[in-house]
Amino acid sequence: MMKRLFIIGCAALLLTTACKNKSNMGNPFFGEWNTPYNIPDFEKIKPEHYIPAFEEGMKRQKAEIDAIVNNVEAPTFENTIEALEQSGDLLNEVSAVFFNLAECINSPEMEKIAEEVTPMVSAHGDDIMLNAKLFERVKAIYDQRESLGLEGEQLRLTEETFKNFVRNGANIPADKQDRFREINSLLASLTLRFGNNVLAATNGYRLALNADKARNIGLTDDQLTAAFEASAAAGVEDHARFTLHMPSWEPFMQNCNDRELRQKMWEAYANRCTGDNYNNSAIIDSIVNLRLERANILGFESHAAYTLDDCLAKTPEAVYKCLMDLWTPALKKAKQERDEYQKMLEKDEPGAKLQPWDWRYYCERLREERYSLDENQIRPYFPLESVRRGAFDVANKLYGLVFRENDELPNYHPDAVSYEVLDGDSVIAILYMDFFPRESKRSGAWMTNFREQYVGKDGKNVIPIISMVCNFSKPTKEKPSLLNFDECETLFHEFGHCLHGMLSQCHYRSISGTNVPRDFVEMPSQVMENWCRHPQVMKGYAKHYLTGEAIPDSLISKIAAAATYGQGFINTELLAASLLDMDYHSITVPTKIVLPDFEDQAMAKIGLIPEIISRYKSPYFQHIFSGGYSAGYYSYTWTAILDADAFEAFRESGDLYNPELAKKFRFLLSHGNTIDPMKMYVDFRGKEPSVEPLKRNRGLI
Repeated sequence: MMKRLFIIGCAALLLTTACKNKSNMGNPFFGEWNTPYNIPDFEKIKPEHYIPAFEEGMKRQKAEIDAIVNNVEAPTFENTIEALEQSGDLLNEVSAVFFNLAECINSPEMEKIAEEVTPMVSAHGDDIMLNAKLFERVKAIYDQRESLGLEGEQLRLTEETFKNFVRNGANIPADKQDRFREINSLLASLTLRFGNNVLAATNGYRLALNADKARNIGLTDDQLTAAFEASAAAGVEDHARFTLHMPSWEPFMQNCNDRELRQKMWEAYANRCTGDNYNNSAIIDSIVNLRLERANILGFESHAAYTLDDCLAKTPEAVYKCLMDLWTPALKKAKQERDEYQKMLEKDEPGAKLQPWDWRYYCERLREERYSLDENQIRPYFPLESVRRGAFDVANKLYGLVFRENDELPNYHPDAVSYEVLDGDSVIAILYMDFFPRESKRSGAWMTNFREQYVGKDGKNVIPIISMVCNFSKPTKEKPSLLNFDECETLFHEFGHCLHGMLSQCHYRSISGTNVPRDFVEMPSQVMENWCRHPQVMKGYAKHYLTGEAIPDSLISKIAAAATYGQGFINTELLAASLLDMDYHSITVPTKIVLPDFEDQAMAKIGLIPEIISRYKSPYFQHIFSGGYSAGYYSYTWTAILDADAFEAFRESGDLYNPELAKKFRFLLSHGNTIDPMKMYVDFRGKEPSVEPLKRNRGLI
């Protein structure tokens, strides 16, 4: 997953912070940072600094907007479009710092700050987008764009700026603007509350087992060690502690032979935010209907129609077709998997019926039986540091990048490691890698930035500050962090997003780096997974953590043989979540969303078998209710078609690091949204993408 910040042009701005001290004295956001590469000086930033910085940032940008609007000279690209683009530097900076820290080192104080400042920033964004005089100047440039001699990024920025205003309400009637503003403010607050509830509910559950019990339910030595250490850190000795965070929960579900405990953990995970504590049901109802109302005000029949109008897919119908084309073979494969696991369960417990909490357990048992592939065999060859070096090595061979660790750079948390990214002798980006879970960090994995790449007002290039955040198992006293293969792919995936941001060579911030359509942004990340799993690449980075021995060919062959194993489940739960997202956001009339009824009906409509649930059940579906992927979760599948087809070009060439192809692909990564992304893709590939490589990779044909 990739996270982005929107300062201008997003009506429901989820940008945060506040505190009571209104004094600017000693506020590190005012003035220069005096740090390498002008990185924010995280150690100096305190909670009380945020709201004054936000208020000052909005004040400064308002003054910049007023100067544009009140300019007596006729509108030009420079005095209107470019001036608007270059406004809001301080607001961008404080928003980026707070938004990122609120997700990875959150606290009750940070949540309170977010709740206070969110409506302020939302209103500020609306003040810009709904400024009639400002839009009049923007429209004047847009209408004359063909005759003004605008080229390249100037033309693209003009078109994107105009579109941004229209999509954020510039054309709506004056009598609807107050309600439009109110909706945006409500949505900003609701999405914030949704995400905070999920974090609290996830942190609020733990399963504690005494030492004897924990050692006799089939868990791996590594998992037991981590669980005992987690319990000891919480002050409870001789117990094992398991949580709903993925590095704890998923291995438990794969290995625990106690069916009742599996059910207990599964129900705790699947029922988050549904009971009395942190219930998100009413929030979902409000979000869905407010999004519909906003879309209607903007002239669209649904939120999905509004969202997709600015994506490659364009229409809900195109998305549904894409998803359903894969749904049918995926569901067929999932039913075959279910029947196999049911037979295994009956041998263990005659008469029992397979349940969702059984799926991962029997999936692992059959994987071991069919492919002699035990996760305990795999993990020792994938120590986190080796996998990280493997990703760096691929970037070096493709693009010539070198990553130089520098622990003297300002840092926001001890877990985060900082790197200077060099292209030849030049530092082109700063990269933070933050790998381990903590209660202050939300679950999942994502790339974001503390600063995007652009060219400043002084004509100098401003390098990006990129952050990669994951939740892998922590090292124990005996062993480093050891990844399973899915986690290796996650690391390469998020690193692909990082490359998209780090390689940016654009002039304007709003169309640089990862600021591309939602259903294209996942392509640069997902394509990296292909290098991760290729035997030639794996041989280079998969090293045993004790001996340094490269992974043997026999184990690579087993991993390759099992590559399409379990794809029925993997694709079905992913597609189910994508279709659920579309069902919520394709409604065209106000609808009372009652859970679990709405979700149950959506899943019944597509024939999802009861042994599988959607990858995210509605109450904790953060991607669509607090993460910017509403009517966009399909993009993981849409762009998977592109990534499989893109890697096919390298495979067909016979050289995974083909210099000519790498140069073309780097062009695509470095030009952000300055050129139509699909045009860049076709220029790279020489043809439209084909779905066949994806179906083959996933074992669906």
